[in-house]
Amino acid sequence: MTAFQIRPAIDSDAASITQIEAEAHAALGHAPADAAKCLVFWKEAIEFGEPLLHVAVAGDAVIGFVGYDRSRDPRTPPTTGEIWAIHVLVPHHGQGVGLALWDAAREALIDEGCTHVSIWIELASERALRFHELAGFKRDMPSLRTVARGTRRVEEIRLKRVLS
Repeated sequence: MTAFQIRPAIDSDAASITQIEAEAHAALGHAPADAAKCLVFWKEAIEFGEPLLHVAVAGDAVIGFVGYDRSRDPRTPPTTGEIWAIHVLVPHHGQGVGLALWDAAREALIDEGCTHVSIWIELASERALRFHELAGFKRDMPSLRTVARGTRRVEEIRLKRVLS
């Protein structure tokens, strides 16, 4: 079991976050995103706090991250948060890293006054669906949608849960 800590992301974490996200998308068969654009996005997220970011660190290495904020979905109440992204490097799966990142995001969203949280998950990502369902999320069946991921179209579903 890897010893790790959870902390807010800092400027120097942006490249690691970009790489972790790229590896997660590659595992789902997505074409690589523009790494330079992704790096700028995560640097700005760290600088401006949108989304808020926490990282899991083992030694000096970032091994996972979670991005979260208020929900981006139209017509959601301001008390609804959203997990924008949560990824852990494959060698660290099953070691509690994802759960610790989820706990950090949950606590921060509660502190911000959120009472509910949602996340969009690709239906093809069975591991992510299972993880979030074990964490108490429930599928919002009417939310099923098809979105573009590069040149591919994928199906996503929103999962929701009460924060407590």
